[in-house]
Amino acid sequence: MRICVYGAGAIGGHIAARLAKGGAEVSLVARGAHLAAIQANGLIVHAHDGTHHSRPHASDDPRALGPQDAVIVTVKSPALPSVAAGIAPLLRGDTPVAFVMNGIPWWYFDGDGGPHEGLRLPEADPGDALREAIGIRRTIGGVVYSATEVLSPGVVKSEHGNIRVILGEPDGRISERAKAISAVLEAGGMPSPVSPDIRTDVWTKLLGNLSSGPLCVLTRMGVRDTLADPLLRAAARRNGEEGRAIAHALGRRLPDAAVERVASASMQHKPSILQDLELGRPMEIDTLFALPLKLARLAGVETPQLDLLVALVKQAARERGLYPAIG
Repeated sequence: MRICVYGAGAIGGHIAARLAKGGAEVSLVARGAHLAAIQANGLIVHAHDGTHHSRPHASDDPRALGPQDAVIVTVKSPALPSVAAGIAPLLRGDTPVAFVMNGIPWWYFDGDGGPHEGLRLPEADPGDALREAIGIRRTIGGVVYSATEVLSPGVVKSEHGNIRVILGEPDGRISERAKAISAVLEAGGMPSPVSPDIRTDVWTKLLGNLSSGPLCVLTRMGVRDTLADPLLRAAARRNGEEGRAIAHALGRRLPDAAVERVASASMQHKPSILQDLELGRPMEIDTLFALPLKLARLAGVETPQLDLLVALVKQAARERGLYPAIG
């Protein structure tokens, strides 16, 4: 199975390594020093089950990689317009595209069947670029748990063994194409359930992003150190409660225990949005934070604490030139 991972950063690198271990013919769309290192020395991933060394075909030009049986998009949301502009050479008539990313996805209300069916989310897909270049027919939703970082160009570290990629069709079908991608990932040591309710999985992961992400950006510390302060742990719990209320209002029922789980996280991993701030990279503020709050207003849910914290995160990002200025 020919599978291209579009965006070979920390998450993309880990997924590519698992696909290669599972027997796929893997290619990567990468750039810069990371691309040069992979082309010269291959891709190295240090994980809980050992070090995985593979030599995928890597390029910054999708035309060099050719049509694929599947594409997995793992870029950060600010890079999605470039994916829309460049992905065409990777697609045959039936090539599925799995968006394995954090935050509210662009396709969220397609196939939802609720009162907001078909609502466009320009924060996640400016100008409908993804909708026009890829379309909902090709799209598979995805949620990833991996806690990874790039140690150096071409070298990725995964922090713990609680890894998985959840795949799901926007309309809830358990499709053969999702199962085919899942099977390769699982053969490579990455658990990959296919979900009949991918939106609930999106919110379950998003609850963690909302709970600790804004606080970690403001403290400039990892999750464990940030939540060591009882006041900040209580704040993380309240963030989770507000996030859960948004999900419930949109029809996704998350258990009470979900809030406590994310508010008591003990891993030291720095959230990816904090890594982006520290490295001066565009931050996923809109899809991780601002868009959930937009959906809160749509659903009539008050989120006073998240409103304040997200406003502070935006200002911190603006100070570094990583988020648009007001006005």
